[in-house]
Amino acid sequence: MGVGMLLQYALVVLIVAASVVRVMRKQFPGATRRIRIAMALPMLRAHSPGIIRRIGHWIAPEPAALGKDCGGCNGCD
Repeated sequence: MGVGMLLQYALVVLIVAASVVRVMRKQFPGATRRIRIAMALPMLRAHSPGIIRRIGHWIAPEPAALGKDCGGCNGCD
């Protein structure tokens, strides 16, 4: 397999992964939030290196609005 074919496969994998992420965020916001929390929590431990904690903060979803109506999509609940 040549380098060009390998780059083509890598590009297709990136496009498919981006598509899956977009569909998950749009169709399953609650599940996406739980997955992001599950991925971020181990990274945010006190003994983790700084770069890992920064990645964990980037992955972690924003805190849910407590008692506020954000627009009615019911995806945060």
